[in-house]
Amino acid sequence: MDLNPSDEQRLLRESAERFVAGSYDADHRRKLANDPLGFSPAVWKQFAELGWLALPIAEEFGGLGGGAVEIGILMEAFGRGLVSEPYIATVVLGAALIEKCGSAPQKQARLPKVADGSLKLAFAHSERAARFDLAKVATVAHKTAQGWRLAGSKIAVLDGHAADEIIVSAHIHDHQGPSGRIGLFLVPAKTPGVAVNDHERLGGGRACNIELSDVQLPEDALLGDRSDALPAIAWAVDRAMAALGAEAVGIMQVLLDTTLEYTKVRKQFGRPLSANQVIRHRLADMAMQVDEARSMALRAALKVDAEPVERARAASGAKAKIGRCARFVGEQSIQLHGGMGVTEELEVGAYFKRLVAFDTLFGGSAHHYGRHAQLGRTAVPA
Repeated sequence: MDLNPSDEQRLLRESAERFVAGSYDADHRRKLANDPLGFSPAVWKQFAELGWLALPIAEEFGGLGGGAVEIGILMEAFGRGLVSEPYIATVVLGAALIEKCGSAPQKQARLPKVADGSLKLAFAHSERAARFDLAKVATVAHKTAQGWRLAGSKIAVLDGHAADEIIVSAHIHDHQGPSGRIGLFLVPAKTPGVAVNDHERLGGGRACNIELSDVQLPEDALLGDRSDALPAIAWAVDRAMAALGAEAVGIMQVLLDTTLEYTKVRKQFGRPLSANQVIRHRLADMAMQVDEARSMALRAALKVDAEPVERARAASGAKAKIGRCARFVGEQSIQLHGGMGVTEELEVGAYFKRLVAFDTLFGGSAHHYGRHAQLGRTAVPA
């Protein structure tokens, strides 16, 4: 298999890194940290103009037809700048679920708007009692004569406060009672009965908890038909973990580069820290961890469209391994910077916080080591 990037992929990497380097600095990130929206609408518009929002969307819906590898290239560049725009929520999760499960009219009505930046999405699936088990959904959708009635609670919804439409998972109850199937419902953010309580995310960006109290929806709010959406949810989450892994690699690369430069200029006993052999060994270990994480992120991206067990094992393996690598690189960077590493004066602490947040999204390393082992013995939804 040829893993060398194509000319188009190299151009994407260069343009993304150039844009991030020119648009995201410490002042920009501090400004967004105090912004109730958590990101810049002007930058989001630029994402649309650059074609990044259309990148993975099919050409028939105004997209560019890119794949997970291209998303990984973009996300690694985003990690270098701690980008806080709702790309994962809208494009990697929201648009992917609509393209995977939606009817032709649902796709045509929404995907072109995602591509041009006029529609932001969020995916509300996690619940307090689920403990990262995607099949555990307590939110219910009752069939009514007019359509659907939703009730339940969702937590840790990425960028849900800024979404125009929220994709909510719920167990379908028809006229015969519980159907045993999970459905995905398109809920406009301003629908009566939808209460959003947003909060700042560790490392930048925002998330929210959502309460659904007797939310009335029309018949066509159900995404696609009434078949079980759990396999599509698992596919979308594995896809998101691959993208987040690439973002973590970008963050780790910045920490490695920053720490290497710091040890060259910081002197102790009249010599640079980098002249110390022990420090060199620690820097070499950091570099190896970054390379291992990059390999795992690429493997997960290459497997997103493989058969379900292979895809899920690649995603969980990447999430677990990258989580361990991220913690090592982050801790070494903080320690080698000394007390300065945790001050606001340097950005090392901000990058480390984003890595800590990465390790908890969709389950930490321990959870995914267990999932990876379990998948070796049982099947996952097709």
